[in-house]
Amino acid sequence: MPPAPRPDFADTFATLRGMLQRQGRALLTLVDKPGDFQVASPTLTDRSGRPLFVAGVMVKKTYVSFHLLPVYMNRTLLAGLSPALTKRMQGKACFNFSTIDTDQLDELATLTKKGIDGFEHVVLPWASAAKQARKAKKTTPARARRRARA
Repeated sequence: MPPAPRPDFADTFATLRGMLQRQGRALLTLVDKPGDFQVASPTLTDRSGRPLFVAGVMVKKTYVSFHLLPVYMNRTLLAGLSPALTKRMQGKACFNFSTIDTDQLDELATLTKKGIDGFEHVVLPWASAAKQARKAKKTTPARARRRARA
């Protein structure tokens, strides 16, 4: 028996991509190709120094996923989320859609805006370690010995 034809998620992807692009105008675009759109922080970096992923829309086999990292970092954003949108959640920061109605899109847009607005103020656990590592690289062995004696 041949596999069932894959549903066409082009409209759902385009709708979610457009909403994310409008909400995240100040963000960097990491990936922008058919079926995959990802944005990142222009100021925050991950442990490797790459721009920190904020959100993305991806076409999967049976749904279109909308990933919103600020929800993972700030669970209070989910307070008051409608049952319809809560039902779409998979994991801690992902929403899955085959189609999306106007009410869910509006609610997701509001959630995305709140998340992105608060994301720049998040304190990353590795941020202070990175600053210390940069300072250590600038310190020569002679300076380190002088500091140790003082």
